[in-house]
Amino acid sequence: MSDSPDIRSGRLGSDELAANFGDLHPPLSRSEALIEADRCYFCFDAPCTAACPTGIDIPAFIQKIRSDNIRGSARSILGENIMGGMCARVCPTEVLCEEACVRNTHEEKPVEIGLLQRYATDPIIKDHIQLFPRAAASGKTVAVVGGGPAGLSCAHRLAMLGHDVVVFNRDDKIGGLNEYGIAAYKTVDDFAQTEIDYILSIGGIEVRKNCALGTDVMLDELCEQFDAVFLGIGLGQSNDLGIEGEDKQGVVNAIDYIAELRQADDLTKLPVGSTVVVIGGGMTAIDIAVQSRHLGAEQVHMVYRRGPDDMSASAFEQALAQTSGVTIHHRAPPKRILGNGHVTGVEFETDAGKLVLFADMVFKAIGQRLSAIEGPVTKNGRIVIDGWHRTSMDKVWAGGDCVAEGDDLTVTAVQHGKVAAVDIDRYLRGQDDG
Repeated sequence: MSDSPDIRSGRLGSDELAANFGDLHPPLSRSEALIEADRCYFCFDAPCTAACPTGIDIPAFIQKIRSDNIRGSARSILGENIMGGMCARVCPTEVLCEEACVRNTHEEKPVEIGLLQRYATDPIIKDHIQLFPRAAASGKTVAVVGGGPAGLSCAHRLAMLGHDVVVFNRDDKIGGLNEYGIAAYKTVDDFAQTEIDYILSIGGIEVRKNCALGTDVMLDELCEQFDAVFLGIGLGQSNDLGIEGEDKQGVVNAIDYIAELRQADDLTKLPVGSTVVVIGGGMTAIDIAVQSRHLGAEQVHMVYRRGPDDMSASAFEQALAQTSGVTIHHRAPPKRILGNGHVTGVEFETDAGKLVLFADMVFKAIGQRLSAIEGPVTKNGRIVIDGWHRTSMDKVWAGGDCVAEGDDLTVTAVQHGKVAAVDIDRYLRGQDDG
């Protein structure tokens, strides 16, 4: 075990990095899309639609692809999920709509709903074809705190309904985890910002960047200044391992490194260890493990404290990690991080006894928690809401990862924002019956 970590940039050349970080699922051509759309049975009581958190009428949008009505298909998608382009890229369709597809049998594969959704939405989003005109101005203004999927979904729906919206965003770029926290090979060509530009093009949405709740703006002030407030603040702090040696150099929060990678102009300059250990079993753990390999790490170990069935990462994502050269270990909770100043390894406890893995870098990917927030009631570190996403505070709604019902999926956050916006609209128009 060496005390000199092998962490450096430029392990791979620019051409190899470009290939490694290319589109995970290349888009369908027109002929491919038509062939795939023709596989759909157009079920009357479609289980795929029931499985979609945003309720997209999947047979309807696929039928419109078959008739070359791309605009109509996109309207069916974006009318329910304004971030349908990103969700087509990052949504775990293999455990949602595609798993529910009646063609998903041992004999055949499900209809590739995600790729068809991308085929329909990409030209509309990239060409800024506005499908949703604004309603007449209501004279009401809503504060949306957080420019991630939940906040942007809420802001767009409110703008569409005729309200003016001000989005307060902590970071310099809006997009939340879509911009900072998702693997680069899932959203190439700066698509996150392209989609955001499309969302904002509806009008009526002002964005104030570098404005954090509790520091630059206070919740009680927003309640005084605006007619309603929506909180889509995500989970701002990474969880700690709570073990000896966690403070050693080379122990990094996975989400922070992914953010650095996503904002890097030149991946040849991004340092990575020769041997990497990732602690965690979710999507973030998969993303950092695979990207470490793609950057040139020679060995990457992903270690989870429970069994494979307990991992929140889907079977597809786990297979992606393994085919990318990541070794996955199960039922091995971490006990301590080894090293003198800089990490040299991690000790785990297994049924067979002690397991020690050498490491130049260790990534923590065991989830995030909500930063301290004054005002709304919280439970288990997340904001408590009712069925319409109202919090315990008057005039305040919430959605996305920060609420108790969150499951850390972009598609779920989009639905939260949409549902809250509909209820906020009722409240602002005096139609509130609760």
